[in-house]
Amino acid sequence: MEFPAELKYSKSHEWIRLDSNLATIGITDYAQGELGDIVYCDLPEVGRTIHHEEVFGSVESVKAVSDLYSPLTGEVTEINEEAIDSPEIINEEPYGSGWMIIVKVEDMNEYESLLSAEQYEEFIANQA
Repeated sequence: MEFPAELKYSKSHEWIRLDSNLATIGITDYAQGELGDIVYCDLPEVGRTIHHEEVFGSVESVKAVSDLYSPLTGEVTEINEEAIDSPEIINEEPYGSGWMIIVKVEDMNEYESLLSAEQYEEFIANQA
């Protein structure tokens, strides 16, 4: 399992890459591994405002359907059509082309409160 140090993480297993005030969001390597083979991905419409800890979509695997929770409040500016058309990309490249949405961040304090890679790894270890 990998947890890139340049990313931030949520306790609901989403990762966040910030570029200015735009946050790219996906699910972590740990989450995709726990889910197994992802067969379906449901994402919000561009232009929708999502709120911190609100469900913004879901992924379905051969094991279960899991909600996706927004780690940040903001407007969805882009969705990953490839993840919808070929959801297996989420398993193959969770931190690369398996990203899910890009959000224009409204509250940078929410970003600052997210977990570092080290904190997230510790959080997962304590879950076991």
